[in-house]
Amino acid sequence: MAHPIKHFVTITKHRHRVIAHCFRAGIGWQGLFHDLSKYSPAEFISGAKYYLGNRSPNEKERELFGYSLAWMHHKGRNKHHFEYWVDLNMQTHRYEPVPMPLRYITEMFCDRVAASKIYQGDKYTDSSALNYYLHGNARAKMHPNTADTLEEWLNMLAQKGEKETFEHIKAVNKAARKKRTSKK
Repeated sequence: MAHPIKHFVTITKHRHRVIAHCFRAGIGWQGLFHDLSKYSPAEFISGAKYYLGNRSPNEKERELFGYSLAWMHHKGRNKHHFEYWVDLNMQTHRYEPVPMPLRYITEMFCDRVAASKIYQGDKYTDSSALNYYLHGNARAKMHPNTADTLEEWLNMLAQKGEKETFEHIKAVNKAARKKRTSKK
């Protein structure tokens, strides 16, 4: 049975949480545009149809068909997903991960923390996003520089908490912006 209202509420709560995290991390403007594609028919209809409440509806679609059209649509339009950052290596003639720009790693971090909070509810801890990451195989699919940065931040969150982690990430982003503007 489809759950369009529950799905709408879940993705909107998640999106608002990511926006708040992005502001704390120093990329507020970028956060305002987070996951807008989830409201498109290509993603929203299957999200409502396969709504689960405690995990992504893309997982249910994948279980049923072996793939998720909604996810393929989503990852191809949202640069905060490491899967977006794959390109043809001209030396090996293979598709390989390329380094993500810092602002998209930041948004990915905010996204992962927010998703853990939404899906885990009261069971969320500052270690939740790290544990989810470590039990998956994302590292093997990311460029090593991207994975190192994300892991550093997830570990910092687990060990030092949100306040210190977001302050650190904000300072890193501020320094990167300053470096970019001084080159112009």
